[in-house]
Amino acid sequence: MRLSEQDIVNALCLHMAQRKGLKPTDVDVELMWDEDLGFSAEVHAQSRSQILTQSNMFEAIVQYLYNEFQLRVFWDQIRLSLEEEIVADIAV
Repeated sequence: MRLSEQDIVNALCLHMAQRKGLKPTDVDVELMWDEDLGFSAEVHAQSRSQILTQSNMFEAIVQYLYNEFQLRVFWDQIRLSLEEEIVADIAV
């Protein structure tokens, strides 16, 4: 199974909205990749900015897959990669 960049953004928006008690539309996410730091995301909500690490992203993806697709996956089943966009390959 593969999640597109938009799916990953949706997962992060839903996750952060739930954690902060907001609507998902009140959360903006920008995915990033750095050669030294790897994958991360910058989240903007309520006039604040927060950087999420790759492990935070995995947590959001795991929750998204369970809530949206009733799939239970573990972090070691998720592989982020940079192609034309950032994608997540899920070994199910």
